[in-house]
Amino acid sequence: MASLDDLKKRIASVKSTQKITKAMKMVAAAKLRRAQESAEKGKGPYSEKMNNVILNLSNGISDKENAPKLLSGTGQEKTHLCVVMTSDRGLCGGFNSNIIKKAKSFFLKILDEGKGT
Repeated sequence: MASLDDLKKRIASVKSTQKITKAMKMVAAAKLRRAQESAEKGKGPYSEKMNNVILNLSNGISDKENAPKLLSGTGQEKTHLCVVMTSDRGLCGGFNSNIIKKAKSFFLKILDEGKGT
């Protein structure tokens, strides 16, 4: 059985570890908050630009007679235009590959349903 001194040292060691862990948790929380704020600031201009691109595409097909055939299609159900947009930034993790995987699965779904050529 452990002596009283050993138990006191063990308790002190655990308390010290708890303090270090608490400090590390606070630092991590501050870093996370800063990263979230930075992401929110960057989201505004990006989403505005994406909205403009999509709005321009949709405006391009509002007048079917004058719209480019690429955007307006031929009127047949088997004709689809899919616009896939990815990031041009590095260090974005699996963001681009996830978008490409989703696009491929969507294309395969269209082909399986017989709607694609």
